[in-house]
Amino acid sequence: MRHVISVHDLTVEVIIDVLDRAEGMLDIARGKAVNDCLKGKVLGSIFFEPSTRTRLSFETAMTRLGGGVIGFAGTEATSVVKGETLADTIRMVSGYADAIVLRHPREGAAKLATEFSSVPIINAGDGAGQHPTQTLLDLFTIRQHMGRLKGLNISLVGDLRYGRTVHSLAFALSKFGNTINLVSPEGLEMPREVVEHLQDSGQFGIACHTPEEVITTTDILYVTRIQKERFPDPVEYKKVAGKYTIDPQLVSQGPAHMIVMHPLPRINEITPEVDAMPQAKYFVQAANGVPVRMALLSMVIGGV
Repeated sequence: MRHVISVHDLTVEVIIDVLDRAEGMLDIARGKAVNDCLKGKVLGSIFFEPSTRTRLSFETAMTRLGGGVIGFAGTEATSVVKGETLADTIRMVSGYADAIVLRHPREGAAKLATEFSSVPIINAGDGAGQHPTQTLLDLFTIRQHMGRLKGLNISLVGDLRYGRTVHSLAFALSKFGNTINLVSPEGLEMPREVVEHLQDSGQFGIACHTPEEVITTTDILYVTRIQKERFPDPVEYKKVAGKYTIDPQLVSQGPAHMIVMHPLPRINEITPEVDAMPQAKYFVQAANGVPVRMALLSMVIGGV
């Protein structure tokens, strides 16, 4: 692989290859085995937006494989505050690193970065666009607990308009053949191009405004927070903040095999009481970011 900008860059075969490699790297990710296939390689970790799981799991993945990491988390101590352009930042970092992981608030920034980079660019989230590596770990978690990636009933719940994780996941799940339900507050519906894609591929379930309408037939309840930072108007955010609360009573209405996922961070959309339920898989999901990103880095940088 060269650049990883969106899930559209990933064929079914590549996705399965990444997931299979990640499965084989679980012991390395947990520190129970050693692999230094990226020894001597350097990852540029360039985060223009806040991140906990994505940044730390990429850095952990690179370290577990024997490589090194350079970069920044926030632009306060960089030349960006002096007016340096994204193009020049990318040109500069690509001279230091073997690949660049980029998070940026502007949709399309990762694709733009590929025009100026001499090394692979991995999109770690671009505004309300896509988040392909989150999707890979989501798929890994689904396969890990459901045993398959097709024939599932998946309900995406929350901010579907601005939530880049659900945009990428919807496109990826459609590659395998599933029924996808869209549950969102009014005004935060899934973008038209995603809905049309699901309809054209025959995988659109229902669109509704309450999770109660889909819970009894749901295999995967995928919850995402309201993206406060994407709202141009704080008043509009306050109208939908806290619209949904996933609690034990709601979870118990789902099938016994149902799992609850969330890309995190959560605010108040899943109550802490759900954490102790066997359906809660969001912290396992977060941990899976390490082996999945190890697999991806080994393919992008190591060519193995």
